[in-house]
Amino acid sequence: QVQLVESGGGLVQAGGSLRLSCVFSGSTFSVYFMEWYRQAPGKQREFVARIASGGSTNYADSVKGRFTMSRDNAKKVVSLQMNSLKPEDTGVYYCSAASFSSTYWGQGTQVTVSS
Repeated sequence: QVQLVESGGGLVQAGGSLRLSCVFSGSTFSVYFMEWYRQAPGKQREFVARIASGGSTNYADSVKGRFTMSRDNAKKVVSLQMNSLKPEDTGVYYCSAASFSSTYWGQGTQVTVSS
């Protein structure tokens, strides 16, 4: 059973940076696309970033140029470096592991950006 554990959230002022991490266990890491989603209070969960096994990435338009996702296949860890944070980046950030047959979610980590 895949388990995902996120860390690195916190409170930061606008313009600041945070680095989120997600540790994967329980299966073959390389077969999964890894993704970050976020959910702001009262809003639907939205896509933030995706990274394939080979390292190719996709980002939501709202975070392009500010966020960078990376993965370490040997350590089974993905990271999300978030720079130039804005109050609208506030929310619970979830790590997801997706294959053709399954999708798994972590418990989430809170990110709060104050203005």
